[in-house]
Formats: sequence, structure tokens, C-alpha cells
Amino acid sequence: MVRAIMIQGTGSNVGKSVLVAGLARAYTRRGLKVAPFKPQNMSNNAAVTENGGEIGRAQALQARAAKCPTHTDMNPILLKPETDTGAQIIVQGQRAGTMKAGDYRKDKSKLLGAALESFDRLCSNADLVLIEGAGSPAETNLRKGDIANMGFACAADVPVVLVGDIHRGGVIAQIVGTQAVLDTGDLEMITGFAVNRFKGDVSLFDEGRNDIAARTGWPCIGVVPWFHNAWRLPAEDMMDIRSHSGGACKVVVPQLERMANFDDLDPLSAEPGVTVEIIPAGRPLPGDADLVLLPGSKSTIGDLAYFRAQGWDIDLYAHVRRGGHVLGLCGGYQMLGKSIADPDGVDGRPGTVEGLGLLDVTTTMAGKKQVTLRTARTIPGHEPITGYEIHMGRTEGPDCDRAWLEIEDRLEGATDTTGRIRGSYLHGIFSSDSFRARYLEQLGAASDLSYEDGVEDTLDALADHLEQHMDLDRLLGMARPPKRP
Repeated sequence: MVRAIMIQGTGSNVGKSVLVAGLARAYTRRGLKVAPFKPQNMSNNAAVTENGGEIGRAQALQARAAKCPTHTDMNPILLKPETDTGAQIIVQGQRAGTMKAGDYRKDKSKLLGAALESFDRLCSNADLVLIEGAGSPAETNLRKGDIANMGFACAADVPVVLVGDIHRGGVIAQIVGTQAVLDTGDLEMITGFAVNRFKGDVSLFDEGRNDIAARTGWPCIGVVPWFHNAWRLPAEDMMDIRSHSGGACKVVVPQLERMANFDDLDPLSAEPGVTVEIIPAGRPLPGDADLVLLPGSKSTIGDLAYFRAQGWDIDLYAHVRRGGHVLGLCGGYQMLGKSIADPDGVDGRPGTVEGLGLLDVTTTMAGKKQVTLRTARTIPGHEPITGYEIHMGRTEGPDCDRAWLEIEDRLEGATDTTGRIRGSYLHGIFSSDSFRARYLEQLGAASDLSYEDGVEDTLDALADHLEQHMDLDRLLGMARPPKRP
């Protein structure tokens, strides 16, 4: 019979996603059929599933750790922020519309049925479902109608382990304080706690661990030391992306306000011969870049205005005059063209804006949203590529005649007359080793890295890490059959 357990955190970004990925790999290696699940997620870094929808990238990584196909049921409610006050809502993998934050808070309880429906389907074909919470259950102002933490745990009758982050400081207050603000029904769901991201000798925290246990009455499942190779795993949150010092080849990435699907950066960051520099607002694009990579965006027109507001357009033109390379992916590709037309207001206010003009193409925001896994080959080298499309819009123009990718029976992408400026809608291209090696060779960098093997090795090392520092037998014993319709 299927069992389930939920990992909740004392706050956002305490390491829940990585812990669930490590647990998924550890229990899968023990012979269990594991499925990851997150009822509600908020991220613009989505993954395309094998059944043709969108989920948070963390759940895609967790599915990989569990050695199972990705499915939209693993993250039935996905919120993709478009503005400071509104987000696109993805329900069971498909776009369901856009909603203001205040309206969503009023209506989110209606989505609990979809979350439970997806959860039940996962339970029907698994031995163990590992559930990840979102944010913190201590946000009592969000408890009414909650579907991300205790609201879901209570509805599905799933036990909870609470994780605190000692690296932030105040972990005793994090965990004890969470207990202090939860109501009796929610407290009954918590069966234990864990402390994550400890640096140094974990025995030095024995007294702190015992104090938390004494104050809460909850057993400790483990004090987990800092996992230094976590950066090698695909990041989901924009807070997790960072510059990476490597070799002399420098890839510069402007950090757009609505940056999306930035997993394109992960394989480049793993390259020892490549330095990836993320440029925040207020800083110029460095003059010594070999490649400026314009990433995807959840709001292309809005991020194009943001790009110009930083003065990055001036820096980019100077980079091109120096002979530098430019690559635009998805939203970044659209920005590189001459214009972006949005007659129906798909990306915001209806109208047409001028693009950066580095590619002789134009984009119209219209048509059905593309959410598809793809296989492709480069032109003319024929290196195989696996990736995905996840975008609105259609791009056309003379530079599309110099397409540099072939997807099934059509050409994809655009190249300027110099060959140094390219764009494409295809994400994930740098995960393909042969293509990445050939592309970096043009920038003067050598590559013999097997990126996907590195991710697998890191997941195995993470599972080893948790086997050593968490009581996984006890944790598995806490899991129980959920309430199912």
C-alpha cells in the first residue's frame, strides 16, 4: 500500500527541494517506487513534462532522482509571476489564465480539488509519495484556504516533517516558533523535525538539537551538513542562480526581472573552462565578455524595457562592435529582433515595441502556447540536441533563412550575417554535450564534460549524504497511507 510524507520548511529556500530530491534517490535505490509531489509551486523556471505540460523544475529534478517519467500530476498548481501583483496560473500542466494575487488568495481553495485529484493518481502507482511544501506553514495569514502546506497535509491526512535552515541563523527559534503559531489540528500532523545546511562539526549542535526536541516534543530526524555540490543540480528559484568562476571564457547573463527557464545556464556553469557571470540591476555588462546570453522571460516586453532601463542595450551594442557573440533564447530571442507586436495584450498592454534590432526578425505574440519536448540537430554540424519549447509568439524574417537548428521537419532559429548573433526558441540546448563543446569551441574554450552524467553522480552523492546524516528508516516509518477519495 502506498505511503506518503510531507517535507515542510520554516521558510522559503531552506533546502526542501534538494532534500526531497536526495530522499527520492535514496528510497529509489532501496527498491521503492517513489513519486515526488508539490501541490502548489511558484516559479518561472518550469519544466516540460513527458505528457506535454508544465511543472516546476524542482519536481522534474525529483522525478529524475526517482527514476520515473515527469508528469503534470507532480505539480498540479504552478504559479508563474508576470508582474509584482499577478501571475499566470497553470493547472495540471495547462495554462488556466492570469489572476491578481488578491483574487488568487480568495479563490485558491477551489484548486485543492485539482491538487488532491493529481495526488490520488500518483498514489495509485507508487510505493512512496514524497511531498514538498511551499514557503512556511508559520505564515498564519495564509492559512485560510491553504493548499501548499498544512491545508493539503490535513486534507490528505499526510504526516509532516519540519525542516529548519541553520545557515540563516536562529534555527531553534525557526522551529520552536513555528510550533508556537500553529493551531492544534496542524500541530497533530507534525511527526518530527530536521536541521539543514550545517557547516562544521555537527556534534557541536547536539545541545541545540536536544533543546528543540525538548521544547517541541518532536524527534529529530537528522542534522544535515551543507551539501557542497548542490550547485551542480539544476536550480529552480532565481534566488539560487549565481555566478560561477571557471576558466577564461566568460559568459555574461543579464539578470532580467522576469527571467524564466534559466536552466540553460546550468551546463555552462558546470564547465571548468567557463566563467558564468550573472549581472544584477545597476551594473553594466562587462566589456570582456565572450558571449552575452539573453535568457528566457515570462514578460518579454516588460523585461525588454527593464533591459534598456539598466543601460544594458548600450553595453550590448558595444559588445557586438568588439566582435562578441550574442545568443538569445526564447524571450531573449524575441528581444533581439526589430520589433515585438502584441495585438491582443498577451504579454501585457496591447501594442508594438521596438526590439534591440540585432536580428532581422519580427515577433508577433499570438497563437497557441507551445509546451513541447523536442529533439533537434544543428545546422550544419548535425550535433544531436534534446530540449524543449515553452513560449507564446511567432518569429519571422530574413535572418530565419539562416536557421541553425532543424527540429523534425522544420527549421528553427535565426542568425545574423556575421554568424555571431543567434536566437532560438529551443531551451535546454547546452545539456547536449556535443553541441555545447562545438559552441564553446567558437568562443575559444575546450569541453570534455559529460553534463548529464554529472547530474546523476551528484544525485547519488546527495542520497549518500542523506543516508549518512538522516535517519531514513525512521523517516520511512513515519510515512503512512494518505486519505484517498
